[in-house]
Amino acid sequence: MLNRRKLIHGSAFMAAAMTTPGLYAEELVKTAESTEGPFYPDKLPLDTDNDLLLINDSITPGVGQITHLNGKILSPLGSPVRNAFVEIWQCDNNGAYLHAGTGNADKRDSNFQGYGRFLTDSKGNYYFRTIKPVPYPGRTPHIHIAVSLNGHRVFTSQILIKGSPLNQRDGVWRNLKDDKARNSLVAAFNPIKGSPLKELEAEFDVVLGQTAEEHQSGKIRGGIGKRQWRSR
Repeated sequence: MLNRRKLIHGSAFMAAAMTTPGLYAEELVKTAESTEGPFYPDKLPLDTDNDLLLINDSITPGVGQITHLNGKILSPLGSPVRNAFVEIWQCDNNGAYLHAGTGNADKRDSNFQGYGRFLTDSKGNYYFRTIKPVPYPGRTPHIHIAVSLNGHRVFTSQILIKGSPLNQRDGVWRNLKDDKARNSLVAAFNPIKGSPLKELEAEFDVVLGQTAEEHQSGKIRGGIGKRQWRSR
């Protein structure tokens, strides 16, 4: 298990080491937006860093297949968006969210953080360590993701597993009629070669459909914009 302090302090370095795309002459395909769902944490955990497997200084990790999720936040022309406030949240390995109204609450994994956030670097990179998402009644496996700029929510969507047969029966997936939109919401969860823990890695870039002024100091002004939705 990675040393927690090294993981958190080193994640920015890991992100900075990734390649940076150049500018494109034409706009990229916008990443489709999707429902926030009803299970955005109604009470944020005490620990809100980018490592969802360990809470504070605990030595007991959350249960699930370790997944390293990374990507870039990009403008429509492919330039990196720095100081973007990226949030992810998902159910634990038992299908329970960090929310009072979640199903299976009595089996919720108290060692899984369930929510994390990260401020992108100068190259637009973000990074999280979490678990591979699992299905629960009515939904295909997914990770919720949101992006805020200058204190305002500008993007909300979900990351689905590429090739999962459950996608075809998922209501959120079926509501996206365009193949490009559907393809923009999937990520391959690939095994990391040689990992003794059978860890996975997934890359998911977000191409924003709009530009927004960012606060160059990196400070988020105001509250994080949050939109309410009914669907899961």
